[in-house]
Amino acid sequence: MGNNCCCCGSVRSPPERIPNFKETAGSNPGRIGVINNPYTPDPHRGSADFIRIRSTTNRPPKGNAKGKVVVALYNYEARDNTDVSFKKGDRMEVIDDSEGDWLNVVHLITKEKGYIPSNFVAAEMSVESEDWFFEKISRKEAEKHLLAEENPRGTFLIRPSEHNPNGYSLSVKDWEEHRNYHVKHYKIKPLDNGGFYISTNKTFDTLSELVNSYTRNAFGLCHVLSKPCPKPEPTMWDLGPTYRDKWEIPRNEIHLVRRLGRGNFGEVFYGKWKSNIEVAVKTLREGTMSTQAFLEEAAIMKKFRHTRLVQLFGVCSADEPIFIVQEYMSKGSLLDFLRRDDGKNLEFEDLIYIASQVASGMEYLESKQLIHRDLAARNVLIGEKNIAKICDFGLARVIEDNEYCPKQGTRFPVKWTAPEAIVYAKFSIKSDVWSFGILLMELFTYGQVPYPGMHGREVIEMVEKGYRMPKPTSHALPDEIYQIMLSCWDARPDNRPTFEFLTHYFEGFNVTSELPYREVPD
Repeated sequence: MGNNCCCCGSVRSPPERIPNFKETAGSNPGRIGVINNPYTPDPHRGSADFIRIRSTTNRPPKGNAKGKVVVALYNYEARDNTDVSFKKGDRMEVIDDSEGDWLNVVHLITKEKGYIPSNFVAAEMSVESEDWFFEKISRKEAEKHLLAEENPRGTFLIRPSEHNPNGYSLSVKDWEEHRNYHVKHYKIKPLDNGGFYISTNKTFDTLSELVNSYTRNAFGLCHVLSKPCPKPEPTMWDLGPTYRDKWEIPRNEIHLVRRLGRGNFGEVFYGKWKSNIEVAVKTLREGTMSTQAFLEEAAIMKKFRHTRLVQLFGVCSADEPIFIVQEYMSKGSLLDFLRRDDGKNLEFEDLIYIASQVASGMEYLESKQLIHRDLAARNVLIGEKNIAKICDFGLARVIEDNEYCPKQGTRFPVKWTAPEAIVYAKFSIKSDVWSFGILLMELFTYGQVPYPGMHGREVIEMVEKGYRMPKPTSHALPDEIYQIMLSCWDARPDNRPTFEFLTHYFEGFNVTSELPYREVPD
């Protein structure tokens, strides 16, 4: 990724100094895991830098959208009597945009009025409404989407530039005999007086004009632009508009289909909401936690929304056992996935992709000053195409169980927990960073138990004396990744990296020595 690291998230100053980890790129450019430094602090801002984020969004600004027309980017089927169905390409006029993730609209063809999910539409005639435009996507995610088997050579997308707030990046699927399918990236640079260019001898007033031109002639690109990359359907933040401002779900709306397994606090089921929408349902054993404490926590958890966190839809708390109703992830826990045949066949770049997703979700919690307290491979869920999402964030705060009580527990998960959290019960985002380092070891050893052959008490004693898990010999692990693990296990919490740094590190980790961006000759 070089000097073009993807910077996603909210604009803010890092909560603390970002460690200046030294990369070793260039000493052996042919080896696996060559790193182009994914994060370089601005020299004019001291040792920490602000992440530069574009101000554009895929929806009209809140409070200014009334009367504006939006166009559907996907199909949507109404889920209750308050929302409106639509097909991709349908146009709707906004009546009210004050309901957060739902817009109140009138469909301009059917004349129906009701709510629609705001992330399924974009302002008409905006760049966000184009099939080829991906608003919030990292370079690594772009490559994953483009390399899908069904996409032919020349499939492309355009995404915001990682550093230039007015520029963009063009990503194109290519094929070469010695490399097979891969993705090439090009910088789309802005002109001072408006417009864009890839090479200076061809300039365009709009991105649409640029795309149209390169679909007719490659003009130095690796291939003509053949078709836009299919967009993955966005996350639904609520079961339906009825639940946009509440989280108690009537129990008779939830149908438990089959048991998926047993978790730390009860059983987990695959279920359906209103016999239609797939959900995962966790049933909590009686006495696992105070119902009131859990409901207070659930109200907080439902407000936090990020594409790398499993979405909590609501709870059924009127009777025991309490149901936690959340987003369904088809591949189950990361730990189980890694130990199955499909997980054992993951390539190294797939593991890097999963690490970057988990770091991104934790960066969001870091920005909200939330602590997970139980980050481990068992608490990361996997969906289709290796999508990873963190689950159970917040639950450990209200669990009344010896396993999660440092003062009592013989069953406390010490192998994942930072020393200061074990000894002094001092949980912080930095203790989560320690746990992330353990998760990385689980990930890159395909589900191996941490500290193999050691019991909990021995781990506590050895770690206090400075012991750290050695680099595994049973699995290929680049030195750079192991050094990141060691930095997560620094005895001093303040010396551990931030999740912001870790996100940029893994999103910028290049498995090959190819230049991150291609230049097109003038």
